[in-house]
Amino acid sequence: MPSAHVLVVDDEPDIRDLLRDVLQDEGYRVSLCASAAEARSACARERPDLALLDIWMPEEDGLSLLRSWTAPPGLAFPVVMMSGHGTIDTAVEATRLGAWDFIEKPVALARLLITLQRALEAGQLKRSNAALRGQLDSGEPAGESAAMRRLVQQLERLAQHDTPVLLRGEPGTGKEALARWMHGRGARREAPFVTVAAGAIADDQAAATLFGAESAQGVQPGLLERAQGGTLFLDEVAELGAEQQLRLSSVLERRQLLRVGGREPVPLDVRVVAATAQDLDRARAEGRFREELYFQLAVVTLEVPPLRERLEDLPALLEQHQAWLAGRDGLPRRAFGEDALARLRRHAWPGNLRELRGLVQRLLVLGQEGTVDAAEVDAALAGRGGQPAAGAGAGFDLPLREARERFERAYLLHRLEEAGGSVGQLARLAGMERTHLYRKLRDLGIELKGRES
Repeated sequence: MPSAHVLVVDDEPDIRDLLRDVLQDEGYRVSLCASAAEARSACARERPDLALLDIWMPEEDGLSLLRSWTAPPGLAFPVVMMSGHGTIDTAVEATRLGAWDFIEKPVALARLLITLQRALEAGQLKRSNAALRGQLDSGEPAGESAAMRRLVQQLERLAQHDTPVLLRGEPGTGKEALARWMHGRGARREAPFVTVAAGAIADDQAAATLFGAESAQGVQPGLLERAQGGTLFLDEVAELGAEQQLRLSSVLERRQLLRVGGREPVPLDVRVVAATAQDLDRARAEGRFREELYFQLAVVTLEVPPLRERLEDLPALLEQHQAWLAGRDGLPRRAFGEDALARLRRHAWPGNLRELRGLVQRLLVLGQEGTVDAAEVDAALAGRGGQPAAGAGAGFDLPLREARERFERAYLLHRLEEAGGSVGQLARLAGMERTHLYRKLRDLGIELKGRES
């Protein structure tokens, strides 16, 4: 990410000058500091996009400065630690405090540049996700049905404790949004909320992705470690493989994890909320889900009602989704007539809230001005939206590659909705091998983690 602002903090002038020259040649904007005090002043003047921080410095060392940077409300930029006298213990401590990576001196410039690029990309993604979560967060869960009032009361009570919670409900019922709401009302609200989308993790990378990895090149924290001090949301936990179930159970039991390739365990302090649309009792009875992990996660089990069982909440949900789409996409709001509401109440809603959001988006994007009526709802439910002219949006005026990508994206989004958000089910519907499917979804910009559970 050339043109990004990099703060170099090191008490050795030769190293500072070398890093400045190399990074400026790569197009980065560089600020130099010789001490922790100078770094604090520099950050107060202008927040960098990334900091390169030496550990061993006089007066105040880098770990102390990192600790102050990561204190609540948390670090706003990634930090890469540097040391000529590094040990595994030092790297572990730096990572525990929130460092993105750890590199040894003398610095290998090729590795440094790759590390900076990845750290900057991760920082940008984190900021984008935070902004999106802010847009998604609409405050109180919408609806005044008896089922939702009861669920919200239970979640509010549980927010004050660290008790593990298992949310059970059909795909698309908003389990992740409810978990985020509960996290935001608890003592851990200033700490990270990290989602583990079990079905979206490639099998050959599962252990390192979840539990982190250590090698001669440094430490790479896993998703569990990134949730340190906060909440770990295990989305569709039934899709974890047998080996990862065993490792996760051990982590939860001991409250510490061992990275892949690591020798020393890392203490772990997280609150665990799991979610599933599958029958875990049956999976446990059939040996597909470890019994000890089931009982670790299901200390408190809550049922999230499907939309068809809370139809009286439709007006509030329509308003919520319109507000979200207006804020995200600038779409105009529309009123729903009584005949439209009656038609919506007759629908079975197999995709639940995810299906409702897609419907509202179609009505706002493709519909006409004025009040939404039953006929327009019928057209949107049939996938025709505002009934555009034949061939509209088919991409006949595009080059073949772009037209094919447009079709593939529309096709996979449609089948993903049919599959209720399950990647495994999508792979079966599309007739694709799962690893190839992950790659295709990524290439087409279809984000799985941001979708409602």
